[in-house]
Amino acid sequence: AGINSADAVRVAGWDRDLQLLLTELRANAERIREVRLPVGLSASQVLALAADPDALARDLARPMPRPPAPAARRGTRFHAWVEAQFGQQSLLEVDDLPEAADADLDDEELAALQSAFRRGPYAARRPYRVEAPFALALAGRVIRGRIDAVYEHLGGWEVVDWKTHRSQSADPLQLAIYRLAWAEIVGAAIDTVDAAFCYVRSGRVVRPDLPQRAELEKLLGRGSA
Repeated sequence: AGINSADAVRVAGWDRDLQLLLTELRANAERIREVRLPVGLSASQVLALAADPDALARDLARPMPRPPAPAARRGTRFHAWVEAQFGQQSLLEVDDLPEAADADLDDEELAALQSAFRRGPYAARRPYRVEAPFALALAGRVIRGRIDAVYEHLGGWEVVDWKTHRSQSADPLQLAIYRLAWAEIVGAAIDTVDAAFCYVRSGRVVRPDLPQRAELEKLLGRGSA
């Protein structure tokens, strides 16, 4: 049996809608979207730019809300504890310390980290500043973050970043940003500012070779992610 005119019109409409949807899907698949870097970035976003610019571009284009992270709050507790040890307590939020969160840090491990810190190379040294905030102007953008600790060191300065996770493979780019930021805060020459990762669990201190301002500006000067 044939279809009547009303059914024919309805089927034709379905075909038209299907073609429009297919055309839109093809256009979306072929479209290359340029995502401009915002003027303000966090230090962790700069690390993401260096490690995987496409992933950062997707995050910037379609930002997703972050779910509550109790483990991140436990990581923040370690940093707050270090502050309290030296009488430099400040109010910290998880978002202030994107690099501090340790996904597998439970309360027992927090206590172990505290003990490890007391045995470590910085236990007897009093920091000049802890959780020092900064806003670093770089390549037309402003990079914001916090430096875990700053010590007076051999007539100059030492910037230290605590690492509480088990892996000992932190990105030197992070320290490069912190070192440059502190040099500008105090008006010091960059070669008078040392920088180190301290892996708290083992007490290991690593002072990697760090990129200079020109290399950081080249990274950010791409202008898009």
